[in-house]
Amino acid sequence: MAPDEKWQSENSPSSPGSASRRSFVKGLGAAGVALPALAMLPRWGIAEDVTALYAKAAMDWKQFAGQTITLAGAIHPWSNAITPLLWDFTKLTGISVVTDFRLETTYLGALPIQLNRGDSTPDVFMYTTYGQGISNGWLEPLNAHYSNKSLTDLGWYDEGDLLKTARAFPLWRDGERYACPITSEAVTLFINGDALAAKNLPVPQTFDELLVTANAVKTNEMSGIAMRAQAGGNSSVPAMSFVFSYGGDMVKDNKAAFASPEAIAAIEMFGRLLSQAGSRGVSGYEWYHVLDDFLQRKTAIAIDSSNFATDISNPAKSHVAGQAVFAAFPHVPGRTSVPFMSHWQACINSRSRNKRAAFLFLLWATSKPTSLRTAAAGLATTRVSAWSSEGFKKAFGAQAAEAALTNLQNADVDRAKAILFHPLSRPILDAFMIGVNEVVSGARPAKIAMTNAAEKANAAIRG
Repeated sequence: MAPDEKWQSENSPSSPGSASRRSFVKGLGAAGVALPALAMLPRWGIAEDVTALYAKAAMDWKQFAGQTITLAGAIHPWSNAITPLLWDFTKLTGISVVTDFRLETTYLGALPIQLNRGDSTPDVFMYTTYGQGISNGWLEPLNAHYSNKSLTDLGWYDEGDLLKTARAFPLWRDGERYACPITSEAVTLFINGDALAAKNLPVPQTFDELLVTANAVKTNEMSGIAMRAQAGGNSSVPAMSFVFSYGGDMVKDNKAAFASPEAIAAIEMFGRLLSQAGSRGVSGYEWYHVLDDFLQRKTAIAIDSSNFATDISNPAKSHVAGQAVFAAFPHVPGRTSVPFMSHWQACINSRSRNKRAAFLFLLWATSKPTSLRTAAAGLATTRVSAWSSEGFKKAFGAQAAEAALTNLQNADVDRAKAILFHPLSRPILDAFMIGVNEVVSGARPAKIAMTNAAEKANAAIRG
């Protein structure tokens, strides 16, 4: 789509006119960042020119022909984008791929059980709880595969083309890699431009302005704002962005840190926004509720993953495709915003019987040629070449791409990794969101809710 830009000043940091094509591309190498719902790519066969790009790799793509690998993951933009290309991978390598994609919450609940019982499948799987997987020995170390010249042509693969955060994100404390990042995303502000225009309001820059705007634009038919607030760790992404932007941490010195004054102030604002201007039933919202409300004009403002842009921009799905504004995450006066960022990653099962074939799949799936193809459908990949391609900017939307890049650049990779890679990230995030949910629902004030939540999380850490 081409979002209506007239509601933003040409000098706004999130305005499409505020950065040239050169500055957009230049910023990519310094950026990097992680979520839901992309239309399926059309069915392609490998065109001769695409085949030639893979043929340039100094490696034998057919060396594991005849093997079959199982690929598991969430129903997600990446799985939607990669699925239509799997036959091309099989044609290139002779490796068959069996897929097992499920709803995200179902998948994330089932995978640890499957891995913990020592199953040899799935061979490759989408993954988020990195620390848990490493500490339990579920993930195959990848450095040796990268250095194996029969498996990898590093010159062809060109790691320098990866976003900086994509290069840093999978590195464990000892420098080992157990995953390949497959997507990039940061929490982004989405606004119905018509709702702003009706009240003659600018795009809010600070949290206080966001609160005023959300209250001003709400109507009987349209809430002011929607964000995830369900009492479970999977809903933590927007709330963590508030904590980081207020100067707080989720985990610090191996302790839950969200009872700090900064975190309490952040969640107090989060609760005020949703209790005053939020959607009905918002305390039970997950990402798909937020997205649906925004697409259906049931909310004027939404905060969630930058990857919402492809659905928001799709007129077949969205009633705001021509009016949506994509903007930088809000900030506290005197501070830079620090939205949560993430890369979904793909890992190899340490008990897989087809580890090298699985690694060949990861190499293919994250390569330049494959990334350019998935980016053309709007997938936010991990590669500079894909982000700077005309196909991506057309499919994702130029304004949406610039807003996502701004939020990626403002994100703090170390703070995100501190919680995402903690071996107990899931119980910590669950405790955090139970506290946040109590604030949103009005059950407890922020200070009491977050103090109790941190105590529960630290009890889990202590064991």
